[in-house]
Amino acid sequence: MKAIILAGGFGTRISEESQFKPKPMVELGGMPIIWHIMKLYSYYGFHEFIICAGYKQHVIKEYFADYFLHTSDITFDFTEGRNDMTVHKSTSEPWKVTVVNTGLNTMTGGRVKRVKEYIGGEPFLLTYGDGVADLNIAESVRFHQSHGKMVTISAYNAGQRFGVLDIDERGGIREFREKTQGDGNLINIGFMVCQPEFLDYISGDGDILEKAPLESAARDGQLMAYKHTGFWQCMDTVREKNLLETMWAEDRAPWKVW
Repeated sequence: MKAIILAGGFGTRISEESQFKPKPMVELGGMPIIWHIMKLYSYYGFHEFIICAGYKQHVIKEYFADYFLHTSDITFDFTEGRNDMTVHKSTSEPWKVTVVNTGLNTMTGGRVKRVKEYIGGEPFLLTYGDGVADLNIAESVRFHQSHGKMVTISAYNAGQRFGVLDIDERGGIREFREKTQGDGNLINIGFMVCQPEFLDYISGDGDILEKAPLESAARDGQLMAYKHTGFWQCMDTVREKNLLETMWAEDRAPWKVW
């Protein structure tokens, strides 16, 4: 099962960092946050990734193009006119990474639609490229397979900033909508599991994933919630980045399950 990561937005709320790179490439502990997300998926056995790039997409491509070189011990030998390279030790990951330029102004749903040919008609994982969690990916996949619906999203209690889920006692989502002042605070944090048929709910580049596609799936009874009660944190602002940096530096990063 492939994992799709949305990594094409402008990251305007953390513009201090995203002025020079896509937000998923902003570093935590010396590694891009997208690397932390991929390490989580890889820990649970999912090693194939499709990255939906857009803004400064060349930065993502160049990072993975040089990844093996940067994570290995290497001798460069220029003596006697040679130009030899010897790899002594490699700590690269067992990953297959496809980086797709899904357009500069394409919306989140449109980005997923644009990578349809790389998904291959199979169920897929889907998440955002700016949040970390200690979520059990394998368990969420088993939950998805158990209920037979089209989409499972991970729900988390994190305040009132995001779209709101109305969930019944079985975990079925009755409604997916934007928040109101009277709402509770279970939110969509991504880490989704989707059947390929979900792509039919996306009409094109202008579709925001959290609007028509997920709202329609909820109305059709095809959206389920996997409730996550552990740790989750997005990185929308410099303050949130500094919080995650501190947790990593102090060796108390809950998302580091590997």
